[in-house]
Amino acid sequence: MTDEPDVLTRIEGSVGRITLNRPKALHALTTDMCRTMIDALVDWLGDPAVDFILIDHAGERGFCAGGDIRMLAESGARDGFAAREFFFTEYRLNHLIFEYPKPVMAIMDGVTMGGGVGLALPARYRVATERTTFAMPETGIGLFPDVGGGWHLPRLPGKSGLWLALTGARLRAADCELLGLATDYVESANVERLKALVIADPAAVETHLTGLEADSGEPPLAAHRDEMDRLFAGESVEAIFAALEADGGAWAVAQLEMLKTKSPQTLKVAFRQLALGTQAKTFAENMEMEYRIGARVVGLYDFIEGVRAVIIDKDNAPRWNPARLEGVSEAMLDEIFAPLPSAQTWRPLPLD
Repeated sequence: MTDEPDVLTRIEGSVGRITLNRPKALHALTTDMCRTMIDALVDWLGDPAVDFILIDHAGERGFCAGGDIRMLAESGARDGFAAREFFFTEYRLNHLIFEYPKPVMAIMDGVTMGGGVGLALPARYRVATERTTFAMPETGIGLFPDVGGGWHLPRLPGKSGLWLALTGARLRAADCELLGLATDYVESANVERLKALVIADPAAVETHLTGLEADSGEPPLAAHRDEMDRLFAGESVEAIFAALEADGGAWAVAQLEMLKTKSPQTLKVAFRQLALGTQAKTFAENMEMEYRIGARVVGLYDFIEGVRAVIIDKDNAPRWNPARLEGVSEAMLDEIFAPLPSAQTWRPLPLD
């Protein structure tokens, strides 16, 4: 047993440092963890002694595996209040980091998925290592690539963001650099040195990164970028399935088989989410849209079933309903995306 909090916040030199400290759960985020980070960031916002923000994690297993999925499913099976509270708070944190006027560095060493992506992608400096595994795997549990996925993913090169959203593909550091998900690559053996240098002199962060920059190797995804942009260019999920089937190449077949394991409902949710996110004029507008989706999806059958199959029973055999794409109607999607009553609508943290 330990009395240490799940998030450690402190000022070191002129650096505000946030360390995720829930290693046994791969630093899966809770509502209280998000509140702690918000409180620290708000305090440091007006503190002239803080010039730079560093977000890292304790232990070696990973940066952050996402949100507390089991809690979300248990809440969704009841009244959904705790799940909505989590999303509301987490999305305020994502937005706060996105808009933060002081530079933020996230150390994406190890597993960086879901909620971890939501902490990392808004940061100015996103440092990957040879241990980085980056993914937005939500369609495999009946969820959707939230925490700003609707904003970030469609703004990646070509159709790579849509491919990531639908397939839940896992990327290593070289591919993260290729797509701009990571800004820098540093070997894990040098991460502590990087942190020490940044804390000692945050103004020289670019020099520190250049001095420790290593070669992440050839990105495997580079060989398939043309295929990706061509095969994922359809105007619907059904069109993408048809293009993959018609192509018949090894890469296309592998993507199709992966997509067939996902929730048809949330494949269509993610497709519409990214289309709307592309049109969003601000990050806050995108997050308001994502909150509408999240508030509803956590109470739907597919999410509760997906968590059962992947997290609870671990049989990895979810029984989706609807089981096929054609069973997911536009009317069903309209209900998921419909505006919430004004009193329930997500809004950014008021900082004035």
